Amino acid sequence: MAERTGAIIAAGPLGFQWQGLDPFIFTMHHLDVYPEGGDHLGPTVPLDGRRIGSDFSGIDGWSMYHGSIVPGFPQHPHRGFETVTVVRRGYVDHSDSLGATARYGGGDVQWLTTGAGIQHAEMFPLIRADEGNPLELFQIWLNLPPESKMVPPYFRMLWSEEIPTLSPSPGVSVDVIAGTLDGASAPSAPPDSWASHPKGDMAIWLIRMEAGSSWTLPAAVRGLNRMLHFFEGDEAVVDGQAVVRDTGIQLVSDLDVELRADEGPVEFLMLQGRPIGAPVFQLGPFVMNTPEELQQAFDDYRRTGFGGWPWSAADPVHARTDGRFALHADGRVEHREMQRS
Repeated sequence: MAERTGAIIAAGPLGFQWQGLDPFIFTMHHLDVYPEGGDHLGPTVPLDGRRIGSDFSGIDGWSMYHGSIVPGFPQHPHRGFETVTVVRRGYVDHSDSLGATARYGGGDVQWLTTGAGIQHAEMFPLIRADEGNPLELFQIWLNLPPESKMVPPYFRMLWSEEIPTLSPSPGVSVDVIAGTLDGASAPSAPPDSWASHPKGDMAIWLIRMEAGSSWTLPAAVRGLNRMLHFFEGDEAVVDGQAVVRDTGIQLVSDLDVELRADEGPVEFLMLQGRPIGAPVFQLGPFVMNTPEELQQAFDDYRRTGFGGWPWSAADPVHARTDGRFALHADGRVEHREMQRS
C-alpha cells in the first residue's frame, strides 16, 4: 500500500477478493457476461473445458462457480456474520433453510444476517432465451459484534425502488444502500446488524460520475474505517491524486475528499463503519471470535444442518416467467415488477 497523502491513508490494488476494514470482512465483485439461457435457465453453449462444480475460470467472460446446470452457489452454510448482496445487473434466485426464497436483481439488495446459522443457495438464472444475460453484483461480508454472533438468522430485501438515489453534484449519482446522505436515509438494515447499531456509523454507497464531473465526498465523524473501491473507469482523481481502476483507497473518515472524473466516467463503491474491534477468526463459511467458536460452528452444522434443507434440490431456481419477489419465512410475500437489467 502507498504511503498516506492528505486525506488518503493508503492505496493499493483490489485483487480478486477485496479485503475489508473492520467491520467489513471482504467484498467480492462478480461480473459475468453470460450467454442466452436454455430451458433449464443454464447456458446454451457447451461447458467443455470447465471444472464443473468449481468453475472460476472466466472462460468467455463468465464462470459457472459451483453450479452444474445453472451458474451460482448451491446449498451451503454460514454463521456469525452478514452478507449484503447488491445486484446491479442480472438476477439471483435465493433459497434458504428458513423456508424463505426470492428472485431479485436490477439494483435490488438482499441483506442476510446469518447469526446462529443458516443454509442458503444463490443461483444466477439465465432468464433471457434470445439474448445474453450479463450479471454484475457485489457481495459484501459484514461482521457481527460478539453479542450478535448467535442471534436468529434474518432475511431482508431492500428493493431498488426503496433505495435513495441522489444527485449531489451535476453528473454525479449516489445509491444510498446504508447510511444517510444529504438527509436521505437508506432502508433499515436487519435489527441485529452493526448497521442498525447506534454506534455503527455505517455507509454503503455506490457512486457514479460522468466524464468531467466532480464531487466532494462529505466528511463523517472521526474514528471510522472508510474505504473507496474504484472498480469502473480508467482513471480518477481522489484528493488530488490520480488513481487507476481496481484500486482501493483508504480515507480519513473526518475529512472532505474531492473526487473527479477528468478523463471519463468512473464508479466507486464506498464502505464505511466504526470498527467492532473484536477478534476475527474465519474458516470458510463461518466467522467467529475464537478458534473454539469456529470448531463449535462446524460441530453444530454437522449435527443440526442449521435447521435442515426444505427444498427438493441443492440449487433451486424459479420459473423463467417469475418476476421479482420474496417469500419470507413467516409466509409474508413481496412482489415487484420485473425490469430490464
